[in-house]
Amino acid sequence: MADPLGGTVLDGRYRVDRLLARGGMSTVYGGTDLRLDRPVAVKVMAPALTHDPAFTDRFVREARTAARLSHPHAVAVFDQGAQDTPAGRVVFLVMELVAGSTLREVLQRRGRLRPDEAVSVLEPVLAALAAAHRAGLVHRDVKPENVLIAAESSGGTVKVADFGLARAVAAPSTSTQAGVVLGTVAYVAPEQVTRGAADPRTDVYSAGILLFELLTGAPPYAGDSAIAVAYRHVHDDVPAPSSRVPELAPQLDELVQRATRREPGARPPDAGALLAELTMVRADLGLRRVPPRDLAPPPEPADLAVPGLTGAGRPPLSRSPGRAAVPAPAGWAAPWPADPTGVLVPGAPGRRTAALPRYGPADPPPGPAARGRPGATAAGRPRRHRAWLALAVVLVLTATVGGAAWWFGSGRFVVVPPLAGLTRQGATARVQAVDLSATFTIEPSQSVANGRVIRSDPGSGDRVLRGRSVRVVLSSGPPTVAVPSVVGRPRTDAEAELRRAGLAAEVTEQPSDEVERGLVVSQQPDGGSLRRGGTVRLVVSTGPDVLQVPDVRGLSVDAARRRLEDAGFKVRVRSLRIGTVIVQQPDPGTERKRGATVTIWGL
Repeated sequence: MADPLGGTVLDGRYRVDRLLARGGMSTVYGGTDLRLDRPVAVKVMAPALTHDPAFTDRFVREARTAARLSHPHAVAVFDQGAQDTPAGRVVFLVMELVAGSTLREVLQRRGRLRPDEAVSVLEPVLAALAAAHRAGLVHRDVKPENVLIAAESSGGTVKVADFGLARAVAAPSTSTQAGVVLGTVAYVAPEQVTRGAADPRTDVYSAGILLFELLTGAPPYAGDSAIAVAYRHVHDDVPAPSSRVPELAPQLDELVQRATRREPGARPPDAGALLAELTMVRADLGLRRVPPRDLAPPPEPADLAVPGLTGAGRPPLSRSPGRAAVPAPAGWAAPWPADPTGVLVPGAPGRRTAALPRYGPADPPPGPAARGRPGATAAGRPRRHRAWLALAVVLVLTATVGGAAWWFGSGRFVVVPPLAGLTRQGATARVQAVDLSATFTIEPSQSVANGRVIRSDPGSGDRVLRGRSVRVVLSSGPPTVAVPSVVGRPRTDAEAELRRAGLAAEVTEQPSDEVERGLVVSQQPDGGSLRRGGTVRLVVSTGPDVLQVPDVRGLSVDAARRRLEDAGFKVRVRSLRIGTVIVQQPDPGTERKRGATVTIWGL
């Protein structure tokens, strides 16, 4: 049955050519950008999602954000749109078309990877995530289905797909939200389960789970239901990979467990910091770099890596338990085992040995007959010498070309390590450890202590040329400003003056017999300096403390005295007899300062 979208031209530009893969959230087609005449991938969201107007709005916003992300290890987003077609409402995303395999398919073919292979895959994944985090973008759905291993024709590199899509789908009001979350629960961070929260540390957690799976062949948790797996993420610590593969190095265990701490604050703060730690682990273990394209065979014609999906019509892939068997390259003893570090030792059992020259019909081995034949030795020896010379030339050229390829490829570059919070001495030592140098500048900071690193340029996780200088910004502590004197000035003027100086005002009002109402009586501090944003406490006069004289007429003299004194007045009695108050001065309701004298007359 023909696909209803086949041949449809979206947005007057993108022709839908063929179905590539279908999943619960979306369907992916191979298509053609008619304007630029180039192949593209067109991801069409499931109809259940497109019926929600709020989802469509979020999808457009997130697609625009993802399109601003430009990184060699991120699948490029070219365009997005929504259109009514004969097949119904279509919300679509136009992306770079990548020929190759998803990391999920590689794992299904290979089982677990060697440590050098796992690190070689994770490094570009973290580099793409680090670029996203610096741009304020969180992926939220890091998993093997969203990691593409491009074929040689597509650059032979690792690319991360679906930036921003998980946010658009997982936001509230989407009717299928629960189903979407269940689909990726094997890699979900605890805070996503408990609070629905996501920040760069969420991607760090998922990347740690991904590394666990690359090293062991399976995620850390399995269960009868997605809820059971989510419960394990929230309540259990991720086990060490060596609990399943004992020969793994402790450094890999430590890296996985640091990235997957249940408390987000205990993880590396972003993918750039995790990438720097991964680089140090690679150096400690001496792991070689494995070209990602070596992990999977070249794709068949029209075999395309589709993020988040398994290719439509592709045969099911079998998973091999334990260490994968690796086919022997030409010239190597077969079968040869996969070495945990990827280092092949010449001359060891099952390892490659030097290809020695052979004797052929034109060059027989020197034997009695040959030795007795005039000229035989003289004829054989030059041939052997030429063979050895040719071998030496090939080996030298191979080493030279290999070294040049390494240098002009990845060898010239190093990753800037995390420096934030270090002292000047610590930052210098850390950049020198990766063949970089540091230049320092100083600027004030409200949040970073004096003498500690605020940031660096290039930033943590960036790849830079070996030997380059990194600009490191040190904190001089909070900036300080002089405190102006505002005593005796009106309150509004005093507050405005403090704001201009970069300070805040905290006002307390109190009566004053000496200072007019609304003027500043005192300030604290009354001079010197404060850090910018600090608070100056002001006391503002409400004027004299004025009270109303109560009415005590008709009361006994003793009762009148008590009432007036309780109200804050002094009392003078003019009656010679104890009796009832008939006159008071000042009159009732008159305003007088606290402590003023009220005279009463009694009969």
